[in-house]
Amino acid sequence: MSSLRPLSGSADEILALLQEWDAVPSPPPLVIETSGSTGEPKRVVLSRDAMRASAVATHQRLGGPGQWVLNLPPTYVAGVQVLYRSVVAGTEPVVFDESFRATRERITGRSYVSLVPTQLARQLHEEDDLDALADFDAVLVGGGPLDRRARAEAEKHGIRVVQTYGMSETCGGCVYDGVPLDGVEVRVDEGAVLLRGPMLFDGYDDPARTASVMRDGWFATSDLGHWEDDRLCIDGRVDDVIISGGVKVPAGAVAAAVAAHTAVMAVEVVGVPDPEWGERVVAVVKPRDRVVLASLRDVVTPRVWAPRQLVVVEEIPVLPNGKPDRVAMRALARAEAVARG
Repeated sequence: MSSLRPLSGSADEILALLQEWDAVPSPPPLVIETSGSTGEPKRVVLSRDAMRASAVATHQRLGGPGQWVLNLPPTYVAGVQVLYRSVVAGTEPVVFDESFRATRERITGRSYVSLVPTQLARQLHEEDDLDALADFDAVLVGGGPLDRRARAEAEKHGIRVVQTYGMSETCGGCVYDGVPLDGVEVRVDEGAVLLRGPMLFDGYDDPARTASVMRDGWFATSDLGHWEDDRLCIDGRVDDVIISGGVKVPAGAVAAAVAAHTAVMAVEVVGVPDPEWGERVVAVVKPRDRVVLASLRDVVTPRVWAPRQLVVVEEIPVLPNGKPDRVAMRALARAEAVARG
């Protein structure tokens, strides 16, 4: 049975519920269950005012309302926002249909689509879809780090990429290409990113958990960041800092360095328990060509950050919403270490 508390159902069912939810005078909040990329899913409570503020600010930043393509699970925040932005805009969302070429032909006027980085990377090998994606007024990419090479390749084909930063607690993306949406405030406190604004969640269904992330009206994210040329740059997650041999190793920075290796198509970096190092830095790699650990270590500076284990996979493990599944990657690393003895 479809529901908004917590969110469940097919895209059509959820769209119908959101239309009803938007029309009544004072609706109860909807509840989104997070993906649990670190193994700890949460139920996030979002008011209609917050969702509407996010949708309106998004359209203002992108140049106006348009027709949205749904190519993400409708029960996670990115997918539900595609549906709700359509409700706010008074347009009909279009569900992805086999290819972007076929999907784009069903759209008239302004058009938008939201993708996760893995989806964009895969489209770079589909020439017809690249041409179709270039016809969209904006291609939003969020839910994780966007490889600079992938973005450059997409933009070379005329695709208007907008890198988004946000989470369920902010009704989805609230910072676009490093610039906060109207009404959003961002603070970086000792490297930690804090957010405030009209699209902030009401809390979790667990008051104690809510209290643990709120600081005088500011939401303390799990992300690290810094300002560069007045734009917010995300350095990685607080829980992605690996303590290896007494050294703090930022997994995101290591992954970015390894991603530049010519033999690497995609990479994620995780830490696993190690009797010698405390935590062992592991590179989980989808290769473009034959790759060995020694060559990956050579591209990482400082050297003490370099991975000490390489796990080669056909595809990076992902959750249903397309985000990297770090729990699965850690399990792969541990299993391979045991197999090696």
